[in-house]
Amino acid sequence: MTAVGEPVPVHTRRIPGEAGTWVFLLGDMLVFAAFFATFMVERSTTPEVFDAARKTLHVNIGLVNTLVLLTSSLFVVAAIGGLRTGAGAIAARALVIAIGCGVVFVALKISEYVLLVGAGHTAGANHFYLYYFILTGLHLLHVCIGIVVLVLMFTQTRRTELSATRLAVIEGGGCFWHLVDLLWIVLFPLLYLVS
Repeated sequence: MTAVGEPVPVHTRRIPGEAGTWVFLLGDMLVFAAFFATFMVERSTTPEVFDAARKTLHVNIGLVNTLVLLTSSLFVVAAIGGLRTGAGAIAARALVIAIGCGVVFVALKISEYVLLVGAGHTAGANHFYLYYFILTGLHLLHVCIGIVVLVLMFTQTRRTELSATRLAVIEGGGCFWHLVDLLWIVLFPLLYLVS
């Protein structure tokens, strides 16, 4: 009870987004987990080839991309918080920064592809590069889809009120972006660092 005798509102805990979103995200994670496991098995058969190829990757670009995605996720959290509290202007600015981070990631990944292909490291060179291009290409596709999702989330920042259903959809979009981030956090050390 408050000082004037009114009941204190009780905040119930809930999982963000809709249940269907989580089924999709889990399925997506399982697909990537299968790719990761296959990569690990293949790497164990020819570790010297995989290690030599790994050393040709641009670790600095991968590290910057990691920092860019982590930063973008931070701004997505801020945006969702702003949308929940009705601070649309804050949410809009945060989403613009998150979208910008996504575009930077895409630009850096494409430039890395150009550098690798220019040096003769194509998907047909060996199994490492085949897996590298498949895994990072699938992730890049997820980033591009995620940017579209962030743009759709941005369109909701002008609304003065959001229904519970609309907010759940927005939260699901944020969760998808966090999945993109999580997948890269696994991909970066798996491809660039682990010898």
